[in-house]
Amino acid sequence: MATWRRDGRVTAAQRLCCAALAGALSLSLTAPLELLSVLAQVGAPRGRRGLRRAAAGLCRDEGLRALWKGNLTACLRLCPYSALQLAATRRLVILFTDELGHISHWRAIMAGSLAGMVATVVTYPTDVIKTRLIVQNRLEPSYEGILHAFYKIYHQEGLLALYRGVSPAILGAIPFSAGSFFVYINLDKIWREPIVHFTPLQNFINGCVAAGVAQTLSFPFETVKRKMQAQSPWLPHYGAVDVHFTGMTDCFRQTVKNKGVLGLWSGLTPSLLKIVPYFGVMFSTFEFCKRVCLYRNGYIESPLNYKLTPGVDQSLLPQELKELKLLRREKFEPRKSALEN
Repeated sequence: MATWRRDGRVTAAQRLCCAALAGALSLSLTAPLELLSVLAQVGAPRGRRGLRRAAAGLCRDEGLRALWKGNLTACLRLCPYSALQLAATRRLVILFTDELGHISHWRAIMAGSLAGMVATVVTYPTDVIKTRLIVQNRLEPSYEGILHAFYKIYHQEGLLALYRGVSPAILGAIPFSAGSFFVYINLDKIWREPIVHFTPLQNFINGCVAAGVAQTLSFPFETVKRKMQAQSPWLPHYGAVDVHFTGMTDCFRQTVKNKGVLGLWSGLTPSLLKIVPYFGVMFSTFEFCKRVCLYRNGYIESPLNYKLTPGVDQSLLPQELKELKLLRREKFEPRKSALEN
């Protein structure tokens, strides 16, 4: 069992800003690996050459900036996605928490997965646009930007085209949750100590291992999702997809028929390679941003260390601490003016 707790010294708005900044930076630094993974999933010719040759060929043909195609869309998606996920997670955690304020690891993972589904469905059109921008040739683009892509897809292919592939995206959450749960229920056996005694480094390793296992199990659904997002009769070579299909089930069938079972895991290597730098940058950036917020709120002496401010009650909420400081200042100023007189 675990207790659902969060640092009340940071406001919800500050927490969202920290998450958005950390997510945008980690996405931008790992964007080339994400791009290579998507190209391999779709089956584009550039994605079949191996990581190094694919990256070199892309830079040679379209320029260095091509490695960050679709990254702006992914970054802009972060704020609404994070806000929806946080709001849904809070509601679901309250629903799954018992009377003593405890929640099991399975229920916590389920709450996070369901919240992720809600955020995924609402923001899904941006994921489709990201895939379309990745698979197109930057020098001969079918879409001139995010808004143009949204407008063109909607008018040429209809509203449902913006939700093409949402079914495997939702179904993929089942093996993803199962993989995460399998890792977390065995952590105490792996480390041979209780979960409550884990260090930050152990928690970081645990997160990377859980993400790797969960991503590997759910990757076939991710591959089918990318193929469905990219395929379009309005794009050159049908979006460069290596198989033609009529729906999710047919996409699974055609991929296995033409590429073999392992074809469902095309692009897994760059996807796994980005886990450590992605989470490393995200956690370190989020922690630093959080320290800046704690410093601005008056709880610590400097964002460069974690030394607590003397005389400050760390259990107070930011608004309570602000009101307390204001009250103390109002009491001090009349005394100061009385002494001067």
